[in-house]
Order: sequence, then C-alpha cells, then structure tokens
Amino acid sequence: MKIGVYGQFYHEDSETYIQYILDVLQKRNVEVVVEDKFLESINRNKEISKNYSNISSFKKIDASYDFFLSIGGDGTLLKSVTYVRDLGIPIIGINTGRLGFLATIQKEEITQSLSQILNGDYFISERSLLSISTNPENKDILPLNFALNEVAINRKNTTSMIKIETEVNNKHLTSYWSDGLIVSTPTGSTGYSLSCGGPVIDPSTNSWVITPIAPHNLNARPIIIPDNSTITLKVSGRGKSHLVSLDSRIATLKNNTTITITKASFCVKLVQLTEDSFIKTLRKKLMWGEDKRN
Repeated sequence: MKIGVYGQFYHEDSETYIQYILDVLQKRNVEVVVEDKFLESINRNKEISKNYSNISSFKKIDASYDFFLSIGGDGTLLKSVTYVRDLGIPIIGINTGRLGFLATIQKEEITQSLSQILNGDYFISERSLLSISTNPENKDILPLNFALNEVAINRKNTTSMIKIETEVNNKHLTSYWSDGLIVSTPTGSTGYSLSCGGPVIDPSTNSWVITPIAPHNLNARPIIIPDNSTITLKVSGRGKSHLVSLDSRIATLKNNTTITITKASFCVKLVQLTEDSFIKTLRKKLMWGEDKRN
C-alpha cells in the first residue's frame, strides 16, 4: 500500500499526532511518501522519531497512490486537493486543528481511526467542485482553476461597494451591489457562505448556492441553483480591479473581466468513517439544533 502525506505544523502538539500517524503506517509496512517541504519540517522537529524506513518525498503525485493523508485542518485538506486534482485518490482528513469540518478524523482517535480505514472499514463521500475560466485569461488562475468549497469575488483597495452583474445560463439574474459574492458547492456551504447567511446544503445534493457578501439591499438573498448551471459574472466599481479566490488561492482581476463558473469535470473522494455522517458532523461541529430542552 502506498500513501501520500501532506500536512502543517500549525497547532500546538502537532508533532505528537504526526508521530502517532507515522507509527501506525510503519507498523502496517505502508510505503509513505511525504510532500517535500512537510518532510523537511518533520526532519527538523526533534520531537518526532527519525527511525523510519520506507519513507520518501514528493513534489507531484500520480495515480499509483492508494490514499492521500491530510494532516492539519480544513485549509490543509483544501490544499491537499491541489495535489490530488483529478487522480481519484481518496483523501483522509485528520484534524489536528480546531473545528475540522472537512477533516473529520479527530486527533484523539488517530490510531484507532487510521487502523479502521486501513482495514477497509470506511466509505467514500464524493464531492463536486467548481471550475472557473476568465476572459481575458488570467495566468494566476489557469494552473489550478477549480475549487472544492467556493469561488468568491471580493472588492480590492477600496471601501466602496462593487457591482457584480450575474447571469445564470445566459439569463440575467441580478446585479449585486455588495462587498462581494460567493458561489459555493454543498461542501463549502458550511464555510464562508454560511457566515454570510447562506443555507447549509447536504453534500449529496446536486446544487450550488449564490450568496452575496454584505449586500446593500434587503431583497438580495442567497439562491440555490442546479450544479449543471453556467454562472457568468462581471465586476465594476470605483476601483480598477477586484479579487477572486478559489478556496484559499487568490488572484487579482481587472474590472469588467468575464468570469465563467461551471461544474468541474472531476470529483474529490473524501474518506469517511463508517459511523460518521453529514448530519452527525453538523450536530457535533456546529451544535445543530442545540437546545437545553433536548
């Protein structure tokens, strides 16, 4: 078995949990291939044992991997997607951070959960992605023109609102006067979109949500549309440019650039423990329905 590993030392005691992970993989005689910069960090950390065999490093990966292990938080998992891309490798998200909505395996249960997965006791949750193109083309977007959570438009270098002309399937929806606009997948519906008043969408739903950011009119509300739609956006305002972000990756676009958003041609496979579910995660992470009467 061959497993790719990517992670971050963002949080306190991260080295302890990385040690647990390496121990489990070593005992299973797994071929471990670690992202090169993360391996350098591991080798510099005096708290992590270096008595491991069968470990190498990677800059890019191919389809020969059985799993891809993300160690950190949700941001780390989103970065992992940029390595896996369309290879179809299942991603195991281990949360060594705070909330961990996508990285659902908890650090306190690493040994048990990893062993369970390596024994085949898991299921795959397939998640759709957004794809973006621009006219004129933007060289900062082209290499990684997809997003698992959302594509967001934000103002730049101004405190003034921006105007976002929005079309769905070549039909005018509206022009949002706001700080920005979020187009979110069901996976991303519990992230940025939620914080701006968007609905929670089950990941198995074939839909997107368009959520305005601080709109300056009371009738601008989030709207759910089918995920086979084509969304076209064009931004204008007092500034000369604006920001577009794909998950955590940001680029600057000139105003009046045409932005087209469609469904990506591939899905991402997230490994989930058998006993887990989206509803269970909502209750546990977001305190869904929390009421002292319950």
